Amino acid sequence: MIRYFILILTLMIINGCSSKEAAPMNIYSLKTVNILPEASGRHHQQTIKVSFPQTLKEKLTNKMSYSYSLNNRGVYLNSQWSNNSGKLVQGSIIQTLDSSRLFKAVLPYESTAGEDLRLESNIYDFSHHVRGDASYAVVSIQFSLINTDTGKLIRTKRFSYKEDTKTTDAKGYVEATQRAMDRLCRDLVKWLR
Repeated sequence: MIRYFILILTLMIINGCSSKEAAPMNIYSLKTVNILPEASGRHHQQTIKVSFPQTLKEKLTNKMSYSYSLNNRGVYLNSQWSNNSGKLVQGSIIQTLDSSRLFKAVLPYESTAGEDLRLESNIYDFSHHVRGDASYAVVSIQFSLINTDTGKLIRTKRFSYKEDTKTTDAKGYVEATQRAMDRLCRDLVKWLR
């Protein structure tokens, strides 16, 4: 009798533990900043391919990274990007350059069409930093413009932005990252003119 009671009690406890629902996953993306089209420019008759970004530190995933110090890093459990961060950056850049009309055509690197120029990028940081009472999104990316006929580097520049977050959660991080990416896209268009 006691065995049956213990067995039933154990099953009830196991069943109670397994019926908890997981918190819903929040999926975030980045929208593209509005850029006024250029009437003409030095690259107006050239095509450009935008390479998939590389990273020097961490693997590019759809996980949202945060850190409390240089050595203490983590990812949000119930929030993530809609795609890996490299694809989000590449897509934002392609859409921005396409709407700017700086180039005859803006193509993803996977395109089989020929190109005159290639834009390569290295992501140095794309994460949420929390340092004491300070909380901010960091976007730091270096771009290299390459002439594909000669293989020569035309120019290179690193863009770094730090935007304060209104809250220390994933939502605050996304809003601040959006502002940083808007600034980056505007500055990238100016740099490529």
